[in-house]
Amino acid sequence: MMIFAEMLRNRLLTNSVLAWTLAQLIKTILYAIMHKKLDFRRLFGDGGMPSGHSATVTALSVTAGLEHGFASASFAISAILAIIVMHDAMGVRLEAGKHAKAINELLELFSSRAEPDVKLKEFLGHTPMQVCFGALLGLLVAAVISG
Repeated sequence: MMIFAEMLRNRLLTNSVLAWTLAQLIKTILYAIMHKKLDFRRLFGDGGMPSGHSATVTALSVTAGLEHGFASASFAISAILAIIVMHDAMGVRLEAGKHAKAINELLELFSSRAEPDVKLKEFLGHTPMQVCFGALLGLLVAAVISG
């Protein structure tokens, strides 16, 4: 029980988890508004607006800077991690999602029955705008909680 209490006092951890949670909730609400249906899979799914990945790593990095200083090792490590995660979300994962969508369309076109378990996951990456808004959300969470 003491470990859990210590984890709750760790602002790097709590701010990161809070930023991710808020991003996923916002993403689910925006998806419901745009598609006129509530899909709870969006709560834990990848892709969409805003980027939960970007919100998480930005909250981690900014909190590390605010708590330990912007010259600290924890800030440097988390900032490099944030750059890698956000670059990957806009690059490889975004392209993989586009490929999955094209393959799914081909499967539907040439298959007499496209089974749901055969379809590839299309929500994988993020557009630069989704990453930007995720990063802004992470920055806001860190600034409000730790600032």
